[in-house]
Amino acid sequence: MARQRILGAFALATIASAAAASVDTSPKPGGAYRLKPGIYVQKGVACASAPNAAIRQYDGRGISSAHSRSCSVHVLSRRGTRYEVVQSCIGAGSGPAPRFSERQTVTVQDALTFTLRTRGNGTAYRYCPTYMLPADLQAATKRD
Repeated sequence: MARQRILGAFALATIASAAAASVDTSPKPGGAYRLKPGIYVQKGVACASAPNAAIRQYDGRGISSAHSRSCSVHVLSRRGTRYEVVQSCIGAGSGPAPRFSERQTVTVQDALTFTLRTRGNGTAYRYCPTYMLPADLQAATKRD
C-alpha cells in the first residue's frame, strides 16, 4: 500500500512537472539585464495588436526594435535595478546598415518589465508570451 502511494505521488509529480514545462519553454531570465528573453510591448498596448513602434525584443545581449538588430550593451554603471548603458545596434531590421550607438537608462522592475529611457521620460514595457503575439511575431520568435 505504501509503495502504491509513493508510485502514485511520483506519477503525479511527473505529470505536474511535464505540464509546467509545456506551459513555458522559453529561456529563463538572464543576460545583460536579467530579463526574460523575448518580445516586450509598451505598457497599455495589447500584445496581440501592438504596432512596431511599441515592440522591443530582448535577446540577453540588448534590446532591439523593428528598426534595429544585433544589439549589445556596455554597462557604464548600475545602481540597484537602474543601468546606465551604451547600446550598439545595426540600424535596420534587415539588410545592410551601419552600426550606431546610443546612451540609455534601463530600469528593470522585475524579470518581465522594464523602463527604457533615451531622452526625456522613459517608456515602460512588459513581457508578452509567444501565444499572445500576432501570428507573424510568433513565427519570428520561433526562428530566433
